[in-house]
Amino acid sequence: MSVFPEEIRLSTLHPLHPDCLRLLALGGLGEIGMNMMALECRGEILLIDCGLMFPEAYMLGIDLVLPDVTVLDGRTADIRALVLTHGHEDHIGAIPYLLERLGNPPIYGTGLTLGLLRNKLEEHRLLETARLEKVAPRDRVDLGVFSVEFFRAAHSIVDGVGLAIRTPAGLVVHTGDFKLDSTPVDGEPTDLARLADYGEEGVLLFMADSTNVEREGHTLSERVVGEALRDLLPRCTGQVIVATFSSNIHRIQQIADAAVACGRKILVNGRSMVANIAIARQLGYLHLRDDALIDLRDLRDLPREEVLIITTGSQGEPLSALSRIAMDDHKQINVEAGDTVILSSKFIPGNEKAITDMINHLYRRGAEVHYETTSEVHVSGHAGQEELKLVHSLVRPRYFVPVHGEYRHLVKHAQLARSMGVAEGHAPVLENGYPLVISQNGLHREERVNTGRVFVDGKGVGDVGTMELRDRRHLAGHGLVMVLLAVNQSTGTIVYGPELFTRGFVPTEGGGVLLEQARDKVRNVLSEHTFETITDWEELRVEVRKTLQRFFNRALQRRPLILPVILEL
Repeated sequence: MSVFPEEIRLSTLHPLHPDCLRLLALGGLGEIGMNMMALECRGEILLIDCGLMFPEAYMLGIDLVLPDVTVLDGRTADIRALVLTHGHEDHIGAIPYLLERLGNPPIYGTGLTLGLLRNKLEEHRLLETARLEKVAPRDRVDLGVFSVEFFRAAHSIVDGVGLAIRTPAGLVVHTGDFKLDSTPVDGEPTDLARLADYGEEGVLLFMADSTNVEREGHTLSERVVGEALRDLLPRCTGQVIVATFSSNIHRIQQIADAAVACGRKILVNGRSMVANIAIARQLGYLHLRDDALIDLRDLRDLPREEVLIITTGSQGEPLSALSRIAMDDHKQINVEAGDTVILSSKFIPGNEKAITDMINHLYRRGAEVHYETTSEVHVSGHAGQEELKLVHSLVRPRYFVPVHGEYRHLVKHAQLARSMGVAEGHAPVLENGYPLVISQNGLHREERVNTGRVFVDGKGVGDVGTMELRDRRHLAGHGLVMVLLAVNQSTGTIVYGPELFTRGFVPTEGGGVLLEQARDKVRNVLSEHTFETITDWEELRVEVRKTLQRFFNRALQRRPLILPVILEL
């Protein structure tokens, strides 16, 4: 949840000059995921992407993380549209949770992007009211004071685009996520010709993907993965399982083509994989014959060496299909000695331990496992240094703001921009919540506004905040001690207790001397009070809590969560 006062919103900032542009990141700067940007000009707002982030290790029990859009409260009537660069979760995943909060603006995106979004909106029962507008590369739409042109951006998902946004302040170019793949699977490379045209026209502000700025050289073509698969699959024995991201349609196409080429039937496994393949086939982005597919009922009737399974779970998620297969906990699919498992995806930072544990379990079952560090079964979808330099040389902006990356990525990209001719002071490194005002005459930062994170836990959205997460971490690290005491309010007699119950601290049965000493500490506290005169029972609870915290810290150097429960009878 946001930690800033509610009144610090866009509506409270200084009014903009008609020829100025305000840029505000609501997510995606200094972090991987949760990408969302707001542009404001002449009182109108254009939103770029609306993504989520998957929880970090310390976010115990949290399912998803959304950008906090409190800053836009009271301004929904000014939002002209939400434009989308591509269909990855970190760019569209928050829309079902925030669409109504944003006033249900029209949403512009390419065919597959809207296809994936439509499926999400239908799950949340928002499809009937959502206003989805399909666009194609080089289409141009007028949205109030903004005129948005979409240009092709090759990425690890089909139908990615960048944005050229013409405003009264000047031309803004946003790459979205991209790389310069000269041999893309679908034959649609990043549109360098349009980027060069924008450079000739004159670009006020350039925003570009920073994810791979630390990687020297060029990012390999997606076709490298296809070649590796075509070489690897004929040498595989037994059943083959390939795990990848369900949104990577190009990768799925190449896996399917390699499977068909070596005579294997394809089983699609995993809820999101089944759904996304169905959408991509329906929209014509994935070409896969019906007779190449089988279902779980056919699996038992085919020899293992004639089967290839495409599944989710490449990140070692505990309940994912591949994790359950690795633990021999899947009802229909198992791994035997001689089988092959291919993890055709990146090890996302934070998931390394879960992935390596899963790989170890697969090896225990006799499988041969191929992954990023052992085989060329994955390439990145983001531009390396030389690709970024080429794009900068074409666009030649006056100002540059690095986007999409952790803070070190943004700093490195700003340095790269200065090496490519952007003037000192014209490549600021921004953080979420810090507005930047830009015009032909200069730029300046404004005071920080209300941004942050909203946590999704089950069906609850925003009801778990930083305080609750702190308590969860405390419980996970130190355990719980509950002190139960019943008192006759009229006589002050202790009817029951004090009794101590523990979870994750020391055994209640067998805690022995330690817990008995703790009970004595509580009795001493109680003996100092006359119950007939007590009017604030919460004050007594606080005193019991502090006494036990000091005792356990001195005795064991542990700090369990102390929960005194005093029943008044």
